[in-house]
Amino acid sequence: MNTSIRTATSNPAGAEPLSRLRERGGRGDGSPEVGQRRSRCRGEGFCESLQGQPVRELKNPTPRPTWPLAALSLSLLLSSLGTSIANVALPTLAQAFSASFQQVQWIVLAYLLAITTLIVGAGRLGDLAGRRRLLLGGTALFTAASVLCAIAPTLWLLVGARAVQGLGAAVMMSLTMAFVGEIVPREHSGAAMGLLGTMSAVGTALGPALGGLLISTLGWRAIFLVNLPLGLLALRLCRQYLPDIPPAPAARLRFDSLGTLLLALTLAAYALAMTLGRGSLGPLNLALLLAAAVGTALFIFVEGRAAAPLIRLAMFRDPVLSAGLASSALVATVMMATLVVGPFHLSRALALPAALVGIVMSAGPLVAAFVGLPAGRGVDRYGARRLGVVGLTGMALACVALALLPAALGIPGYVIPLVLLTASYALFQVANNTAVMAGVRPDQRGLVSGVLSLSRNLGLITGASAMGAVFAAASAATDIGSASAEAVAHGTHFTFAVAAILILLALVIAMAAGKRPLTP
Repeated sequence: MNTSIRTATSNPAGAEPLSRLRERGGRGDGSPEVGQRRSRCRGEGFCESLQGQPVRELKNPTPRPTWPLAALSLSLLLSSLGTSIANVALPTLAQAFSASFQQVQWIVLAYLLAITTLIVGAGRLGDLAGRRRLLLGGTALFTAASVLCAIAPTLWLLVGARAVQGLGAAVMMSLTMAFVGEIVPREHSGAAMGLLGTMSAVGTALGPALGGLLISTLGWRAIFLVNLPLGLLALRLCRQYLPDIPPAPAARLRFDSLGTLLLALTLAAYALAMTLGRGSLGPLNLALLLAAAVGTALFIFVEGRAAAPLIRLAMFRDPVLSAGLASSALVATVMMATLVVGPFHLSRALALPAALVGIVMSAGPLVAAFVGLPAGRGVDRYGARRLGVVGLTGMALACVALALLPAALGIPGYVIPLVLLTASYALFQVANNTAVMAGVRPDQRGLVSGVLSLSRNLGLITGASAMGAVFAAASAATDIGSASAEAVAHGTHFTFAVAAILILLALVIAMAAGKRPLTP
């Protein structure tokens, strides 16, 4: 005999604690409540509510989150690997297709542009159509596009396949964080975010090493074919273990096609303005920036009058969300400085060989991979706001150290602050992601996750151009590749001084928003 289980108002002796019941099935984040689930009783065949009797067994309990988190982790690993593994192949691809560097760099740009322009729309579509269904489609698209990349006979077909692969990656990136609220109790969301951050860092760190190994043994096509078995495994895990939760009634709205198109075109114009010409502000870059400004104004106008907008502009009145997005963009801008400045400082100012430069540069992602999980547990224990401030403070100190110590201490003066910077960044990311996603309604999780990922991507794109320009100007060299060791060292000093100011700005923003608690 089946009967409904009602939410307990008391817990008499012998009854299963409500917290344990929630771990087994019920949650308070928009999924079916404990009182909506059914029980199956043993013994003499009768059941009573939680108010008077213990619960013996749940019918169709929510599975433990281990395998669902494994599915999400593999999806995020694949999308991160797709970004980093192709960079190491660019010289080989230039030779294989008899192309210039400016041409083969589109293999990387096409992937990043697709992610940047489509990640918000993908997240919102997941809210409307169902996240599990869309994640399965995005993973299948990513896997199929990887095969197309491997068999591409020409450079531009490869670029097109990479753009399609980026579309799949945009879906995977935007929905992984959104799914955390569906499968993990809120009190453990920090640990889940830490795990996802770890897998993203592992994908970034693994890409160059795995790519180099595959190219040297099997050829460049293998860097794309490796996604086939991994993608099929991700599909199997997502299909079997992720819950198929229908969209909330409030989410059953029309998809804002016009707003999505305007946002995609605006983001594409900005991203191209920041990347073409390696950060120089030529006529084309200025025209693209103007187009991005006009597109932003049109997007705000359209969204303010749309019945079902892609992004409700009122959401930015939430100080936690706005501060989280602004801080994420500023922090990502600073982190890109390590990728722009690091190779030149290590090779020119410190005269390290190429192999050792690669080892030092890999320290950052490796540290992030190890810090993610304990950072997530710390967020669950001490709170997102507190550890977010700790992370930003550590980043500010690390930037000051990077501005001062390399000239005096050499390699240790660069590596030790880099490790502190990356560890603090990983801590901030986990805390910020947890804080931003904590209070989001279930029908908005995909959208907010996409916007949060977009803020990080825009910071990286801006950092590659702006921090590169700061470094070049401070080095006072027309060709940074031939600049003297002293000029490069001065450029490093000035660039990380600017980076410290940006982190302090992010810290001020975070603490101002902290007047309202980040975690409920």
